[in-house]
Amino acid sequence: MRSTHPPHIGLGLPVDDPALLPSWARRADALAFSTLGLLDRLVFDNPEPLITLAALAGATSRVRLQTEVLIVPVHNTALLAKQTATLDRLSGGRFTLGIGVGGRADDCLAAGIDPRRRGRRLDEQMTLLRRTWNGEPYGLDVGPVGPRPATPGGPRVLFGGFAPAALERVGRFGDGFLGAALPAAHMSGLFRQVEAVWRKYDRPGRPHLVAQASVALGPAATVERARRNLRDYYAFTGRAEYMTRGLLTGAREIRAAVDAFRDIGADEVVLYCWSSDPDQIDRLADTLF
Repeated sequence: MRSTHPPHIGLGLPVDDPALLPSWARRADALAFSTLGLLDRLVFDNPEPLITLAALAGATSRVRLQTEVLIVPVHNTALLAKQTATLDRLSGGRFTLGIGVGGRADDCLAAGIDPRRRGRRLDEQMTLLRRTWNGEPYGLDVGPVGPRPATPGGPRVLFGGFAPAALERVGRFGDGFLGAALPAAHMSGLFRQVEAVWRKYDRPGRPHLVAQASVALGPAATVERARRNLRDYYAFTGRAEYMTRGLLTGAREIRAAVDAFRDIGADEVVLYCWSSDPDQIDRLADTLF
């Protein structure tokens, strides 16, 4: 059953000037935005997301904090269980763990893991994370890894990705799905597949469905900086120009995209800002609230 409510609106934080992020967080927290999302890469010029979101938890009191998405296979599992539980406690249960396997071999190689095994490794990690968040022993001859998260059973977990295995993980381990870089007409098919997987595993209720869109709202310099940052981030895919063409730069088209995601059942739409111009926060709020 799809949501009948208008979607919440979150902000994806820019990564080109980390020093500005506490100011971004405070401004968003004072408005009606639901979530602050932060991307993850290892071999890239971005701030580490869990450390950054912990700092932003202290700068905010209401808005949720979300990884979009954390490349979990490159992390030590026991340490990640402790970090995510701590962040959930520090934020008063406002943390959402968005998870993915990652699309770049160099991230895996830098972390010393086999990129060919990252999907299987993630499945193993999820079993351990759920066990640890529930306060159970981490393994044979290893006791519990605390602290216990503020959210019973662990923080909300969203899986991102496009492969069937990623969608299956929503039913097996997750609370919902985060779909990025696709318009609503294409995202709808993924949402319906996620709902089918949810039923397959006989999960109660419905999955939390999140759509993400890239935006830049402001003067020409803001838009051009966003385009440059998009090209840099997606250069490894060979589709950087395609991703850049998908950047939403006008109030009308941003509203239309949000409406389209609402119509396919999105519970939340995260508008990812690729330029660090903080006045975008107020411009987006004026456009959507």
